[in-house]
Amino acid sequence: MDDLLFDFGNAVPWFPHSQEDPYVLVRMSAAHVALLQATLAEPLRRCYITDDLLHRSAARTGLSLAEVLSSKLPDAGSTMAGDFGEVLGYFYQSAKEHPAEAIGPKKWRLKQDRTKPAPKSDVIHFLMPDHPNASANDVILCSEVKLKSTSALSNPIATAIKDCETDRVSRLAKTLVWLRERSITEDLGDVNIPLLNRFINAVDAPSATKRYRAVAVICESLLTAELATAPTTASDDFTLVVISVPDLHATYNAAFQAARASVI
Repeated sequence: MDDLLFDFGNAVPWFPHSQEDPYVLVRMSAAHVALLQATLAEPLRRCYITDDLLHRSAARTGLSLAEVLSSKLPDAGSTMAGDFGEVLGYFYQSAKEHPAEAIGPKKWRLKQDRTKPAPKSDVIHFLMPDHPNASANDVILCSEVKLKSTSALSNPIATAIKDCETDRVSRLAKTLVWLRERSITEDLGDVNIPLLNRFINAVDAPSATKRYRAVAVICESLLTAELATAPTTASDDFTLVVISVPDLHATYNAAFQAARASVI
């Protein structure tokens, strides 16, 4: 359980692997989506604003909790879709490591503009078995996530792979520095300056392993056509993860509607 106040052990059944090679294929069923929808409202809300800040902001401004929350959540459209893909990637990555604790920043809280995607690498987690002490077993996980919920022209698999390369070459390092700068004046929850310094100042501690994922979240009805574009051999540099979600467009809209309703 992290600062979303969610037990990621409950999310493990959401993400059954139907194959592992040359890419991981996760087929969420309607039952898995129902479990997700039944439990995601409050954790999704907390991806954008902590409970403490939500209530303090309402008290300070005289606005309702719903009005404060609306100032943080994206409107319906491409940004909401992309955010849902990233949040699902966050939950997948956390569940995949369970029962180990994967510590991750909630980048969606750091947006300058709620109508636009959060900057930098999409999803990051830190694994520190001896936390707060550094060890040679420490790992940083980084995922680039793309979502496709309609038949509009896009290639989420190829784009996720391409942007994953950007993470490996330079963006992850820049993201860690950016997170440290933001953490000076903003509360990143479980992610703090000493933790970030452990992975930024690599020469001051044992080497940490970096693992990269390119994640494509695809509506089940579009899956067959999109898989035709998937690579036929696995990469040594990253893992491709394809997550199939039934009625993806309806699923993410319902999730955000539930998040909004969670404070009414």
